[in-house]
Amino acid sequence: MKFARSLNVAAIIGATFSLVAAAHAAPAKEPLVTHEWVQKNLENPKVRVIEVSVDTGVYERGHIPGALNFNWHNDLVDKVNRDIVSKANFEKLIQSAGVDKDTTVVLYGDNNNWFAAWGAWIFHTYGLGDQVRLLDGGRKIWELNKLPVDTKAASVKATEFKLPDGKPNLRARLADVIAAADKKADVQLLDIRSPDEYQGKIFAPEGVKELSVRAGHVPGAINIPWGKNVNQETGAFKSVEELKKLYSDAAIDGKKPVIAYCRIGERSSLSWFVLTQLLGYDAKNYDGSWTEYGNSVGAPIANLAGTVWTGK
Repeated sequence: MKFARSLNVAAIIGATFSLVAAAHAAPAKEPLVTHEWVQKNLENPKVRVIEVSVDTGVYERGHIPGALNFNWHNDLVDKVNRDIVSKANFEKLIQSAGVDKDTTVVLYGDNNNWFAAWGAWIFHTYGLGDQVRLLDGGRKIWELNKLPVDTKAASVKATEFKLPDGKPNLRARLADVIAAADKKADVQLLDIRSPDEYQGKIFAPEGVKELSVRAGHVPGAINIPWGKNVNQETGAFKSVEELKKLYSDAAIDGKKPVIAYCRIGERSSLSWFVLTQLLGYDAKNYDGSWTEYGNSVGAPIANLAGTVWTGK
């Protein structure tokens, strides 16, 4: 597995595990960890591995031994309002997951860590960015290396951990996006959906239910599909050098703040993770995304395809 970026895996593994005999390894200090690191920390009480997958049944079919499961449909959203999970309920969730102030949380998932990155964004939003990591490559890299899986749900001791002050500035709102579209804010907009969604040829990917009555994109938004951030063969992120070029070629170089969006805010979380955690850029995730923006009265749109919603 390639891990060619500013993270020095050899140094991490060497420094972390050279003294391991009876003692557990120290928590990781980088935004990504390798599958080797996770393997060596499966019994570490200071490490909590949690799966957040798109396919809500994949965990039950086999997961990393000892991993817990966060169901994004129920655990990471507000069940009454259209919103992310409330601070109070998120606090209860991580307490039940055995997370404490000195716990390193490793998130992973299917589909190239699509929803795992969304989970990481929520952790950051609620002030736990220093404690959360992504398994580089997610389920894909684990399965490619034929590493052990388990079908038993893990059981952990709950904690009384209290959330610190959050970082709501990592979250963009509709007004922020309209201000950028109207050029009243010096912010770059990043549309990470497919080119067909961006151009307005389709309203949403095939088979999805969350729709907007208008197709297209926010005026001025740059289109870099989220999948370009990862190596499709392994699911791992591309190198920092490759990622910098990917974005700089589209005039995103970290000199201006960025707002990333998609359809419901989950795919854009992965691009947000790349921009902020791997490249060090100033970026927010707009989780209202196109299903909010495209349905909002008075919000300007650019529709290159000229499609009109018929409700059919």
